[in-house]
Amino acid sequence: MTIMTALSAKFKKIYGRDDGELFFAPGRVNLIGEHTDYNGGHVLPCALQLGTYALAAPRDDRMVHLHSLNYDDRGVIQADLPSLYRLREYDWAIYPLGVMDALKKEGVDLPGADIVFFGDLPPEAGLSSSASIEVLTAVIMNELFRLDYSPADLARVSRQAENNFVGLASGPMDQMSVALGRKDHALLLDCATLDFRCVPLRLAGCSLVIGNTNKRRALTGSKYNERRAECDAALAVLQTRRDVDLLCDLSPEDLRNFAPVLTNPIQLKRARHAITENQRVLDAVRALENGETEVFGRLMSESHASLRDDYEVTGTELDTFVDLALGCPGVLGSRMTGAGFGGCTVSLVKDEFVERFKAEVGEGYTKAIGYAPSFYPAVPSRGAGRLAE
Repeated sequence: MTIMTALSAKFKKIYGRDDGELFFAPGRVNLIGEHTDYNGGHVLPCALQLGTYALAAPRDDRMVHLHSLNYDDRGVIQADLPSLYRLREYDWAIYPLGVMDALKKEGVDLPGADIVFFGDLPPEAGLSSSASIEVLTAVIMNELFRLDYSPADLARVSRQAENNFVGLASGPMDQMSVALGRKDHALLLDCATLDFRCVPLRLAGCSLVIGNTNKRRALTGSKYNERRAECDAALAVLQTRRDVDLLCDLSPEDLRNFAPVLTNPIQLKRARHAITENQRVLDAVRALENGETEVFGRLMSESHASLRDDYEVTGTELDTFVDLALGCPGVLGSRMTGAGFGGCTVSLVKDEFVERFKAEVGEGYTKAIGYAPSFYPAVPSRGAGRLAE
């Protein structure tokens, strides 16, 4: 059964109508640039071929009806749009409802909608399943009600939902990459200015492979917000010596000059990761543009080491996976991707070694951890929008 067939059958069964329009929003994998987004640095994500689909049709009674094939046993969630603040107890639906709440706060009068969702992204794996459904909802509202929002505006509204309704103090990367993704390209995003450009991914006989450790993580219950607070504290100390607004306004040389003022060792480590990671992103883009695939892979591995040692957001599962990957022939680089604390890795592997990589890492990881990982091809794909049925 195709995704369209499954969505159409469920839409007809629960809503009694067959006039839904089909939409899609991808997930994303961040190739390099982790925890730099909220520090005003650069990131280099790409949209994935995996993501979230929805069939949607407008209503005119200020009600929204939401159903997910991924949570079929939870039935239909019904929400009165003027009273969305009362509905925060709903689990998966908090993301689309948050987007509607953000649009409402901007003065948008939403008439209502019937929507059925389906996602093929692994949940809580660091591939932005939350941003995918947020941006998808924003696209649906934009298209159904002709709001005339740009893709960047839809990303902004979706991020507001994540920050203010969901309660996760994330930066702009996830929503921007989901909204603005381009086939066969990565997105170089300056998170301080929101300037961006697409960078061709010419990987010279190599492929990007996502490895899911299958250790789930819940960001709002993790140390994500704690790390952000530690960075803010480090910035406050540095601001006593330098007129600077964001950690990533500083260069690695600046950090060496001002490191003595960071007497708290935790703050020094957090600042060092953010600042050096930002430089790694810029170096990685140059490597891609120069066709230096091996340099790009080395920078990926250096990123993981910094996330492990200075930012301390990896853990046994991610470190085991990356160590095994880097011991395999044909692997040019490997790193955790996403916020960490579990979730996924991304590895740069020569094409002729991909199957061997999956077999050897899969076997070694299962032996070390006690359960198997999963693998997905990371095919750089388009951003969110309407799909032809």
